[in-house]
Amino acid sequence: MTAPRGRRRCALALAGAAAVAVAAHAGPATTAVGPVRRRFLPRLDGAGPPGRIALTFDDGPDPESTPRFLDVLAAHRTRATFFVLGTMLVRSPWLAADLVAGGHEVAVHGWEHRNLLGRGPLATYRDLARTRALVEAATGRAPRFFRPPYGVLTGPALLASARLGLTPVLWTRWGRDWTAAATPDSVFDTVTARLAGGDTVLLHDADCAAAPGAWRATLAALPRLLAECRRRGWTVGPLGAHGASPPGPVPTP
Repeated sequence: MTAPRGRRRCALALAGAAAVAVAAHAGPATTAVGPVRRRFLPRLDGAGPPGRIALTFDDGPDPESTPRFLDVLAAHRTRATFFVLGTMLVRSPWLAADLVAGGHEVAVHGWEHRNLLGRGPLATYRDLARTRALVEAATGRAPRFFRPPYGVLTGPALLASARLGLTPVLWTRWGRDWTAAATPDSVFDTVTARLAGGDTVLLHDADCAAAPGAWRATLAALPRLLAECRRRGWTVGPLGAHGASPPGPVPTP
C-alpha cells in the first residue's frame, strides 16, 4: 500500500467514525419534530388513554407566577406535572412543597434552559443528575419524568435519563405561549385546535425562557381550557396518571 493511499483510507475511516459519533449524539434530536415522533414513537409524545388529557408546565418554578397557576388548578381541583429547572428551583425551593401539597407531580426539565445539542455526555449527565437530586431533596419524592429544553433529545441525554431512572416525555399539543404575541385566546385556540383524548399538553408557568410576562396569557387561558376539557368529557391530570411509559429506544440515522 502506498503512503498516499494509506492516508486516504485513514482519513475515510476517521470521517466515518466522526459521522457515527455525530449521529449517536444528535440523531435523537429528530424526535423534536412532532410528526416524526407521533408516527414512530407515540409513547415519547406522552400519548395516553382516550379519556384523559395530561397537563404539563415547563420552566418554573417562579415565585411570581407559579403560585397563581397553583391557585387556578386548586380552584378547578386539577393536578398537573411541572417540569422544573434546577436553576429556578434552587432559588425558590419552598415552591416544591407547594407543588407537592397541591398533589402535583414534579419532573426534571434540566439544570438550565440550554439546548442539549451543545452539551457533551459528562455535562449532560451532571445537569440531569443534580436536577434530579434537587427535586428529590425538595419534594421527598424521586422524579419519574424528564423533558429536555426545546424538546431536543440527544444520545447522551437518553443514556443519562436511563441511568437516573427518568422517562423522557415530550408532548402532543402546545399553546405557543412563550411569545410576546401570545394572548389568552391564542393560547386556548392553539391548544384546542386539534386536541384529542390521550393528548399531553405543554404550557409554561414561568417566562425565564420566554417573552417577559408571557405566562399571563397562559394563566388567563387556563380556566377556559380546563372547562373545555370537562365539556368534552376528558379527565385532566398529571403524566403519572396518564399511563406515560418508557418510549423504548430512539432510532438514530
